[in-house]
Amino acid sequence: MTLAHRALFTWFIVLVFLILLCLRLDPRTHWSWFVTFIPLWVFDGILIIYVVIKIIRKWRNLKRLKELLIYYQWYICGVLLKIASQLMICLRLEYPQWEISIFVTMIPIWILLSASIVYVFGRLNKIESW
Repeated sequence: MTLAHRALFTWFIVLVFLILLCLRLDPRTHWSWFVTFIPLWVFDGILIIYVVIKIIRKWRNLKRLKELLIYYQWYICGVLLKIASQLMICLRLEYPQWEISIFVTMIPIWILLSASIVYVFGRLNKIESW
């Protein structure tokens, strides 16, 4: 899949999510918040499958497998943290009687943003060392 197709698919998923979000925020609809987030979870599932396929395609021998897993662990952890943050947001919105604090809800997002900063600066450091 080319870059343009991936970008269009991503924008389509975001558009469907925003439409469902607007419908959910309308007082006439009363479906679950988990239904609203289905497009994002489908997209995350596709991302995980894509990364697993890339690992399988690039895996030639056992020596490279460790390098591949180290390289792709950032992607897999990022997607899993994104799923965890979406789940926490849905739980907080769907079950207000549980009284989940906003601090606990935001922990996966903070971890994801911190890990993203570490990853980006690590990649920039490799590029500068050329």
